Amino acid sequence: MNRKLIWRRVLIISAWVVCLGGLIALMSFIEIKKAGVICTVVKVNIPGSQYFIDKQEVDQILQTSSHTLIGRKLEGIDIQDLENKLRANPFIEFAKVYTEMDGVLRVEVSQRQPILRIMNHYDMDFYVDQHGLKIPLSPNFTARVLVANGFIDELFTNHVDSLHTKLAKDLFLTADYIRKDSLWDAQIAQLYVNKDHEIELIPRVGSQRILIGNADSLQVKFANLIAFYKQVLPKVGWDKYSTINIKYSGQVVGIKNENMKADSIKASKAKSLKPDSAKMEKDTSQIN
Repeated sequence: MNRKLIWRRVLIISAWVVCLGGLIALMSFIEIKKAGVICTVVKVNIPGSQYFIDKQEVDQILQTSSHTLIGRKLEGIDIQDLENKLRANPFIEFAKVYTEMDGVLRVEVSQRQPILRIMNHYDMDFYVDQHGLKIPLSPNFTARVLVANGFIDELFTNHVDSLHTKLAKDLFLTADYIRKDSLWDAQIAQLYVNKDHEIELIPRVGSQRILIGNADSLQVKFANLIAFYKQVLPKVGWDKYSTINIKYSGQVVGIKNENMKADSIKASKAKSLKPDSAKMEKDTSQIN
């Protein structure tokens, strides 16, 4: 082998050994220096617009005010234990605790984001977060989210838990779909579960209810509804129907108010018919 090549490799290996040794020495120096550093302050950061938990409550969890942290050596503080205490709080999704060389103990807290509030059939009241987990109400803050009530059997034991019933999972999927669409987020005010355990939407505009049944094919159902809104309601008026049924694929069924004249409505055209009954009637609107 070429002697120059051999020496080149020896120099490269030697350089790596020196660098590695220097890194180990630096880390040892930092650890030695850190061992004598005293915690002088605890700084808490809670990003986001929700206020389920505030700095004062975090301080109470960490027992900051009792001076169990401030004044102690950083090496004597159990970081993992502090993180576990924070994560035990039902409103905290993620917690990270770390120390800095200047004696600062930093705490990063991420709160759970509720997207739905459920009031079940047994007068139990709880939130569902963005991951589909049940969390309790907070004495500090009331989230402005969709509310679902009615014949809901999902139970809550006052601790973070997953959803167990299909109906509750459908309510979560429906609320999640609505919140991600700016139009429906502004238009839908409430979810209601009727005695047949079907989901109804209560809009902000109009007096009718929108029956979706379950959370299957939500994209198709809402596409049918927007077509009905654009093509039918401007012609007949927003108060003509007491219920708009979109639970069937490919069609919208409008249930008339008792005092309205019966019409057979299609998405592209409205035809006047003679009233078949003085009471509530149904119209079927085909959406292509």
